[in-house]
Parts: sequence; structure tokens; C-alpha cells
Amino acid sequence: MKQHILALAILSACSSMAAAQSSVTMYGMVDMGVVREAGGAAGSVTKLTSGVENGSRIGFRGTEDLGGGNSAIFLLESGFQADTGALGQGGLLFGRQAYVGLAGNWGTLTLGRQYAPNYTTMTTVGDPFVAGLAGVFSSVFANSGARMNNAVKYVSPKFNGLSGEVVYGAGEVAGSNSASSVAGAALAYSAGAFNMRVGYHHRDNDTATLKNQSAARNTLLAMNYDWKIVKGFFAYGINKGLNSSQLANPNAYGLAVAARPSTDSRDLLVGVTVPVGPGRVIASYIHKDDRTAFNQDASQYAIGYSYLLSKRTDLYAAYGKISNENGASYTVNSAIDTGSGNRAFNLGMRHLF
Repeated sequence: MKQHILALAILSACSSMAAAQSSVTMYGMVDMGVVREAGGAAGSVTKLTSGVENGSRIGFRGTEDLGGGNSAIFLLESGFQADTGALGQGGLLFGRQAYVGLAGNWGTLTLGRQYAPNYTTMTTVGDPFVAGLAGVFSSVFANSGARMNNAVKYVSPKFNGLSGEVVYGAGEVAGSNSASSVAGAALAYSAGAFNMRVGYHHRDNDTATLKNQSAARNTLLAMNYDWKIVKGFFAYGINKGLNSSQLANPNAYGLAVAARPSTDSRDLLVGVTVPVGPGRVIASYIHKDDRTAFNQDASQYAIGYSYLLSKRTDLYAAYGKISNENGASYTVNSAIDTGSGNRAFNLGMRHLF
């Protein structure tokens, strides 16, 4: 009897130790809203859609203590459309993120499908709309790609407010180590209410059949400062090469001559968030300076309000408008959907779990 009791005690202790050394967390978000779009060639449209403020998702993250201050980590995150139940990101099972890696005092090394440094520069520092609603930066500001496949990423620990990251995504084209590859880097600095981040993105446009294409190169500076009564945002981007500034919906306006994505442009964003009641007012202005011979500039004005019902639930409303010049075809998008015109209004709800 004593032996049985001892065995049960040992098993219980081992189980408790295992639970303390490893953990898996499930999390997610459901976002649904009404979107009214206007100004496109197809006419106005009203739709109930998912992923207006942020993309709906469900994810799993885990860690295992390996000893010596090191841990094994993983993250699997699936995007979905709450209005239809369909998978997001083109039907990928874990299209938002999927990686495994190691973490310790020396930093973090991860392998898999991951966010590009330029994208996180905008979402964490540069865009007051945090890449969502009718004010999403990527409607006009160059979006060099949110995620990188086949990526190896290293993120350094923070030292005196400084941290950095580098990432390389293999193109996996037979006969070429560089074709279709993607590389990026970022350097960040934080001190109290001030945050700044500089990012760089390089995309090789060669494929198995197309050779000697010019590469896309995006350089980005973003910063913000929180004065408590108002938080100010600033971002400036330099974009050069094929696919450096892509159009989400190039045929939205039914122009006789198709809009041409800029291969040489400068982007500017200024914005604010202002605490008002149990929420915040959000506003931004974005201008694209197209420096090609076509001079297809565009400017976006956006304003919104997020009302907090709790720490995990908010109601939102937003309006965005784009002024296109010389045949430019930029559209007001949202966090997930491509827009169909130069104006959009959003009204919806987001819940985190």
C-alpha cells in the first residue's frame, strides 16, 4: 500500500514539473463589421464582412523550458472569415503565422512563415490605425508584404532601449539561390514615451522563368510619441523597383489605361490617437509621391473611433477617403479586404479571447 502511495506521489510530482516546464495557450479574435464602399467603377456596395479592424483568427502558442534560460517555442495562427467560415490568407490552414524556434537571453531564432520587419514597423510604431479599418496604411503607403515564407528570423534582446531583427526567406527556385528570395531587417529604439523603428525590405523578383528582374527595395522610418493627452505618429518610406509599391485593386476605376504600380515613390504618414471617453479617436493623413513619369500621386484622409466595452471587446467606426491623381488607382481597404472605391465607411465589433 505504501509503495502504491509513493508511486502516485512521484507521478503527481513529475506531472506538476512537466506542467511547470511547458505550456500551450489558445487565443483568438473575432471581428465583424458593416462596410460601405463607394467611388469605384462597379458602383457602391454594402457588405457584412470579417476582419475590418483586425483579421479574425485562432492561434496556439507554446513554450517548453529547456534549462539554462533557454526555451523551445512555437506558434500556429489560422486566419478565418467569420462571415462565411472560410479560411483566410488564400485558404492556408495556418496562413497568418506558423513557426518553431528557440529563445533565451541571447535572443530568439525562429523558422517558418513569419511577419516581415517592415510590416511590423508600421503595425507596432507607424500606423495609428494599426493596419486596420478604413485608415489602414497599406491602402496608399507601400506594403511590401506582411509575411515571409520559408523564413529564418533572429530577434535580439533589448539593450538600453535598442533591439534589432534580421530575416531571410528562401525563394526555393531550382538553379538559383536568390530568385524569389526575400530579406528584411529592422532596428528599434524605445525610451519612455518615445518609440522609433527603421526597417528595410528586399524582394528578388526573379522566378524560374523570368530572369534579371529589378528587385523591390523598401526603406522605412517610423516613430511615435505619447503625450498622454494625444499620441503622435510619423512614418516615411522610400520605395524603388518592381513590386515596391503594389496596387490592391488596379482595375477598381475602370480606366481606359490600366493603372501602373509605382516603381519609384516616397510615402509620408502623420497621425494621432486621442483618448476620448472609454475609447480613442484615431486619425491619419497619408500621401504617396510617385516619382515616375506617370506622376500618379495619391492622398488618404481617415478618421475613426474605437469604443471599449471591456478590455477584450470594442465597437468601432471609421471613414476613409482617397484622392487619386493622373490615373492612380488606390482604394480604401480594411485589415483583410481589398477595397472597391476611393471611399469607405466601417461600423463593427471586435472581441478577443
